[in-house]
Amino acid sequence: MTRVALIGSGRMGAFHGETIARRVPGAQLVVVADPEPGAADALASRLGAAATTDPAAVLADRGVDAVVIAAPARFHADLVVAATTSGTHVFCEKPMAMEVADAVRASEAARAAGIVLQVGFNRRFAADWRAARALIDAGGLGAARTIRSLTRDPGGFDPARVAPGTIFRETLIHDLDTLRFLNPGATAVEVYATADALVRPDWRDRGLLDTAVLTVRFDNGATGIAEACFQAAHGYDVRAEWFGPGGMLSMGSTRADGLVVHGAAGLSAATVRYDQDLFRDAYTAELTAFVDAVASGADPALTGGRPGGLPGGDDAAAALAIALAAAESVREGSPVRVPAVPSVGVPA
Repeated sequence: MTRVALIGSGRMGAFHGETIARRVPGAQLVVVADPEPGAADALASRLGAAATTDPAAVLADRGVDAVVIAAPARFHADLVVAATTSGTHVFCEKPMAMEVADAVRASEAARAAGIVLQVGFNRRFAADWRAARALIDAGGLGAARTIRSLTRDPGGFDPARVAPGTIFRETLIHDLDTLRFLNPGATAVEVYATADALVRPDWRDRGLLDTAVLTVRFDNGATGIAEACFQAAHGYDVRAEWFGPGGMLSMGSTRADGLVVHGAAGLSAATVRYDQDLFRDAYTAELTAFVDAVASGADPALTGGRPGGLPGGDDAAAALAIALAAAESVREGSPVRVPAVPSVGVPA
């Protein structure tokens, strides 16, 4: 069994903890760490694990093989680096860092330590996204012309808890990784973005942006379009599209199931309202792939970007570089060059 620790017992951490404990073969959740007193106790007790308020002690514990980092994003890079000192393998939720330099620092530390470092870009593990990438890799469709990705949350967010830049670093980061995943081997060179507070305009003066559209130019000529909004009346909406000379691939659906009701008022169908419902299988698949990599000694840098491969530190840094350039583009009101990111592995 691969002995796994969890750092962070919030919404996403609790879901990952339950996935490790109950849905990932070969994994054992041994401890939940959260610096908030009492925060980890209920989750740990329910999942049969120990609880602690000391993440540092968990990372130094030689009885822990791997750690899932689901703490607030501002702590991610330092926690990754801390894990490397004890040779603990790392699954880190996105974003892996708040700045590109920190993402590179964490990636370099992981590479030097020889540990598996996987980043939580779960859409790569969704069945339709993976099938699309396999068709792209097969080559019969030709080179990408345009790639689209969108994220529309169902709403209900607390604006007081949304930091400036969240829509770029923590929401669109998924879409930017999707654009890269569906355009393998290409590098983003320029981005133009517009964003505003359209869901909560009363928070505009406090820096909250809740709706954004990005256009990304890649060095192979393809154009990527990404959009995000923090409120969608129809539910949790995540979709993508690839278009090239050989046809079009579309991924994602808001449908909760296959049932369509045909009634006097027209057609209706239930829609998904929660990310952990829409991507439940993908979240399970990404953690299963991580545990399998730890158990087998596989290096994500050798498989990153291929179907079934693990998104690693290079992928995290590249997506973050585009996200930060997009935020700058909004401030400047003009296109912005995406800075080159040093590679410590094999780019996707």
